[in-house]
Amino acid sequence: MPSSHLLLEEPIRMVSLLEPSKPSFFSAMTKIVGTLGPKSRSVETISGCLKAGMSVARFDFSWHDPEYHQETLENLKVAIKSTKKLCAVMLDTVGAEMQVVNKSEKAISLEANGQVVLTPDQGQEASSEILPINFDGLAKAVKKGDTIFIGQYLFTGSETTSVWLEVSEVKGQDVVCIIKNTATLAGSLFTLHGSQIHIDLPTLTEKDKEVISTWGVKNKIDFLSLSYTRHAEDVRQARELLSKLGDLSQTQIFAKIENVEGLTHFDDILQEADGIILSRGNLGIDLPPEKVFLFQKSALYKCNMAGKPAVLTRVVDSMTDNLRPTRAEATDVANAVLDGSDAILLGAETLRGLYPVETISTVGRICSEAEKVFNQDLYFKKTVKYVGEPMTHLESIASSAVRAAIKVKASIIICFTSSGRAARLIAKYRPTMPVLSVVIPRLKTNQLKWSFSGAFEARQSLIVRGLFPMLADPRHPAESTSATNESILKVALDHGKALGIIKSHDRVVVCQKLGDASVVKIIELED
Repeated sequence: MPSSHLLLEEPIRMVSLLEPSKPSFFSAMTKIVGTLGPKSRSVETISGCLKAGMSVARFDFSWHDPEYHQETLENLKVAIKSTKKLCAVMLDTVGAEMQVVNKSEKAISLEANGQVVLTPDQGQEASSEILPINFDGLAKAVKKGDTIFIGQYLFTGSETTSVWLEVSEVKGQDVVCIIKNTATLAGSLFTLHGSQIHIDLPTLTEKDKEVISTWGVKNKIDFLSLSYTRHAEDVRQARELLSKLGDLSQTQIFAKIENVEGLTHFDDILQEADGIILSRGNLGIDLPPEKVFLFQKSALYKCNMAGKPAVLTRVVDSMTDNLRPTRAEATDVANAVLDGSDAILLGAETLRGLYPVETISTVGRICSEAEKVFNQDLYFKKTVKYVGEPMTHLESIASSAVRAAIKVKASIIICFTSSGRAARLIAKYRPTMPVLSVVIPRLKTNQLKWSFSGAFEARQSLIVRGLFPMLADPRHPAESTSATNESILKVALDHGKALGIIKSHDRVVVCQKLGDASVVKIIELED
């Protein structure tokens, strides 16, 4: 694996660590995906999350019904309008997830060294002795000594809300397990994960397809998080489904790597998907602890070189109940940034955590500090070397724009784009300054009505590190005369000034198309 020592080589004055960080308009270049749920669904809380730095809202359909999520989404729309903060929507599928059904919703206490039976008979009531599950093939999939984890959201096996089981015997369709840690399971539904066990369930269930075809279409989702992606074919099947659903043909698919099967086929999956989510909770069960960091670094490197967004999960678990992360968690967030993550995904921390806004704010501050010591020079050289020669036209323009911006110490890079591809390529080279992606809408028709594209492309940049979108006036075409391009540029510069990210005498690098040519130019702002 290539060296990923991406820390600046210049020594840091220790006393400078005590100085407060300077406030900036963008809390961090690294994006934050927040999962909205019981503790984070009011307009007030969502507004706080947006102000704190959340740029993508995740709706996890493992929990609650579409009506519940619709109410939350309507609150998100109100919060976006009031805060004037753009936010993308991610639908997270259930996928090949096994679940324990607790219809009575009574707390279930499990004692270490005791026994519990997992049964597919959902007519049974969940108790300390028996747990009904939604999958009748578990008995065929496991053998004596296999490890199973059950929990509401977290699967560490060491905390009191999830339990670690070891299979002791299989009796017909029932699986008898030894309880390895004392725990209390509370709630109506718990996820069950078998370590390194092949589960014969589809990646896209019928329920998933229904939710995507109804809730997803109605709300024009920006991202589909494909849970338990195990093969590239899983992504192709999801893409085929989306292609038949009108506007969702533009929805980006993020493959969620959660088990050894997904890890084994990672390269093929990366080629098919629009982005990757490294689900470290489940992966942390399937992999030996000493291998988790190695997979993280390798996977992030592959995503970076492919120019596809990489999202990391499970970084500040303790903030579900505490106002401050542990030292290890704070370091973990920083290392995720240094390793090349585009975004950090918060799950339980915002879904059911006590401090959703504070968690987003804390993670944003850590990301911002890590970005300051990210060795961009080393990263740039490594990326250029990986791309090789001859470069494609667009790749050459993107790398040249970043090189020029760094050499002249530009405050910002402005990129005009209609598909978003050019802006993403610039962001791939991880410039130290923000990239303002000015998305030029395109007129399209379905032979019944006219509409403009562009909103999808703008929102989809909200998961890419360092990329910040602005939707241009549709009256200005993407490829036009110098005069109209100058007009859009003025709007973009005024927008930057209003946000406080550029000021008089700052240098700005602009990347745009003029006719058939792509141009990179440097401008210095006047008073």
